[in-house]
Amino acid sequence: MFNRMRISRFGVFVVLGSLLTAPVGKVLGERKGIALHPHVGGNLDLLEVWLQARMAYAGWPGVSIGIVRDQQLIYSKGFGYADIKKKTPTTPDTLYRIASHSKLFTAIGILQLRDQGRLKLDDPVKAHLPNFNITITDPEARPVTIRHLLTHSSGLPREAGSAYWSDFNFPDREQVIERLAGQQTILPSESLFKYSNLAYALLGEIIADKTDESFATYVEEKIMAPLGMDDSSVVFPNKHQSQLAVGYGRRLPDGTRQVFPFIDARGMAPATGVTSSVNDMARFVSWQLRLRNHGGNELLAAATLREMQRPHWLVVDWKNGRGLGFGIVHTQDRDLIGHGGGYPGYRTGTQISSKEDIGVIVFTNSLDAEPYPGSTWSINDRIFEWVVPAITEAAEGRQEKRIEPEWQKLVGSFRSIIADTHILFLDGKMSMVNLNVPNPKQSVMTLEPVSENVFKIHRKPGTGGYGSVGEAVSFEVGPDKAVQRLKIGANYAEPVDYEVRTAK
Repeated sequence: MFNRMRISRFGVFVVLGSLLTAPVGKVLGERKGIALHPHVGGNLDLLEVWLQARMAYAGWPGVSIGIVRDQQLIYSKGFGYADIKKKTPTTPDTLYRIASHSKLFTAIGILQLRDQGRLKLDDPVKAHLPNFNITITDPEARPVTIRHLLTHSSGLPREAGSAYWSDFNFPDREQVIERLAGQQTILPSESLFKYSNLAYALLGEIIADKTDESFATYVEEKIMAPLGMDDSSVVFPNKHQSQLAVGYGRRLPDGTRQVFPFIDARGMAPATGVTSSVNDMARFVSWQLRLRNHGGNELLAAATLREMQRPHWLVVDWKNGRGLGFGIVHTQDRDLIGHGGGYPGYRTGTQISSKEDIGVIVFTNSLDAEPYPGSTWSINDRIFEWVVPAITEAAEGRQEKRIEPEWQKLVGSFRSIIADTHILFLDGKMSMVNLNVPNPKQSVMTLEPVSENVFKIHRKPGTGGYGSVGEAVSFEVGPDKAVQRLKIGANYAEPVDYEVRTAK
């Protein structure tokens, strides 16, 4: 899809937070508040080692993660590299092109104008953009409205009439409008959900028209600045170049990755142009939780934010829905409100759960990383499945056993020809997990102590007889007290540390 090229980048970072050693590049970040609870900490430990293993096998360059509970960023960490060539580590302050997250800021701008009485959501687009001259293919279709644009129910084409996702030559504002005359609607309005970047580019034009300032100026001054998102931008400033992660393509069969240049979204910025960091997006998430929980008026009225975050358009069997700008993912345990983003070299995702008052931010700098809910190796899903329930349980007063001091030296990862096994203290028990599966907690094995450095694999009721269930797990410890080999039943696994192995 993208052109092949190799372009070098700058990569000097100011590193904030405590330095924590880890096998995948460097891991930079910290835990605060309830993340320090041992029950939460054990699940964060599992998340970290699982992610490090996945990054090593898949060759993902870098990942930055943030977890917000109410008003506190309780966990923030960078994994791997913002720049592979320079070995520049990612941090919570690393900047990523967050692509379609931009639509959230565009939608907020539109709702601000609505609440000020300067437009109505059911106004026809043509009432605000006289040059909205796209051909309407269905003569009985209702006029395309601002609401249709916001909910992706306009029937407009996905893009603005050229191959900018292939040649990176994004249209400017004038070209977006000019090309409308040569385009036509794909569906009648209000017939089906159909995602459209063009729709959000037009919403940005409406904001510019109603405010007599550029879309970028409006968002940066009226939304980002009041929230303290000082490193975030619509028009990327040169002074932030040293904080920007290099964007990498998918890992190809020969092991290489395309290295992307900085690509300006230009007239498509309202749909895909914003740059931000985990720390800045944590401020954006905190604002949403604050407004939802405490009411009032901050950028928006609390009622307006709730209006934006409830479903206005359901997709298929209510596994997904669309609010005004926000997407909603419906799961068995909770509804996730937020947005993802995909841009040349970057995949990003931010979701909040109003049920637990928790937000999760995952930014990556490769096109095969998985920050989206519902994907097989979804980082976001593992956080909501493992860490978020542990936070809830800890907040409700769960008392967690702590690891016995003599077991601490046994914690680590071990490799056999079958899989990578990790030993850790999880949910109050010594445990063994397979790191090479999408969800290792589904098959976790509990280890019962037998004698010094010897355990037995506990058989869970209803489990089958495969593997070494019921057999001994023993740790061969050297003179330096470090584990030299792990014996599971009659077979062995050797200690392993993970390293980033990516573009050749």
